[in-house]
Amino acid sequence: MANVWMAVLLYLASRAPELDRRRGADTTALTALQEKVATFERENARNPALGDLMKIVGLGFGLTGLSHLLGNPLAAWIEATAPGLAIYSLTSDFFWLVVLATTFGLLASFTPARRLEGAGASKVGSVMLYVLVATIGMQMDIRAVFSSPGLFAVGGVWMAFHAACMLIVLRLLRAPLFYLGVGSMANIGGAASAPVVAGAFHPALAPVGVLLAVLGYALGTYGGWLSGQLMRLVSQ
Repeated sequence: MANVWMAVLLYLASRAPELDRRRGADTTALTALQEKVATFERENARNPALGDLMKIVGLGFGLTGLSHLLGNPLAAWIEATAPGLAIYSLTSDFFWLVVLATTFGLLASFTPARRLEGAGASKVGSVMLYVLVATIGMQMDIRAVFSSPGLFAVGGVWMAFHAACMLIVLRLLRAPLFYLGVGSMANIGGAASAPVVAGAFHPALAPVGVLLAVLGYALGTYGGWLSGQLMRLVSQ
């Protein structure tokens, strides 16, 4: 369902200048953003050396390993001392792995490690993301699609509600279509698809898609947990 919506966004991107003109959207900020991103890339981009790549990969695996190291005993300690917190997923190893890895990544962005972006940290991260997606996909039974058609209906309603909200806000703000496309894919697609949509509007804006997608992952980790708790309360 998300990919169907992505196809719609790519179609809109091909007609963005015309549609923005017709709606009277103010594209001044978007033009300035394009120039700013292009200037930043020219000033900071460099050919990655072996040391840069080793730092990028080492930092990624190192923080993930640290998340495993801290998450497992933390979940076990909470289960032993406060088993009632299991309803909040606080006794789950996986919960703490995701939360800690996300938090460590956000904290690292405020350290000198952020300079690795100039050496292609986002591109290496995208490669790792595709490995993750492929790993998840290899555990999927495609035949289960036909046993749970109701889930597709749920996905359709979910995506229709998301699209309606985005289109209403776009109309109220008279914002350029770029913000609709990239903001939407940063929420429902992530770092694999948001840069594609951003690049369809303008090649210089692809890094903006990456940054918004990372922000979407960060908010999704905490917001997804909160949404799960809200649904648990409603189900009771």
